[in-house]
Amino acid sequence: QVQLVESGGGLVQAGGSLRLSCRASASIFSFNAMGWYRQAPGKQRELVADITNGGRTNYADSVKGRFTISRVNAKDTVSLQMNSLKPEDTAVYYCYAKLLLSNYWGQGTQVTVSS
Repeated sequence: QVQLVESGGGLVQAGGSLRLSCRASASIFSFNAMGWYRQAPGKQRELVADITNGGRTNYADSVKGRFTISRVNAKDTVSLQMNSLKPEDTAVYYCYAKLLLSNYWGQGTQVTVSS
């Protein structure tokens, strides 16, 4: 069973930055892709960014140019650098990993951006 542990959430003012990290209990080489989703109160969970095991990245339009996803294979970690944060970025952020036909999820970390 793969476990994903997120860290780095918190409270920040608009315009500030946060860095989220997700550490996997297995080698991330084995995953087809890893990334981050978020879910705001009353809204559906949405993809924020993901990265394939080949290094290809994909971003939601709402975060392009502000967020950067990266992976450190030696540490089995995927990170999300979030800059120029906006109040609408407030949500619970979930790390996920795709392995063949299965998706694994972290427990979520709260990001709150105050105006």
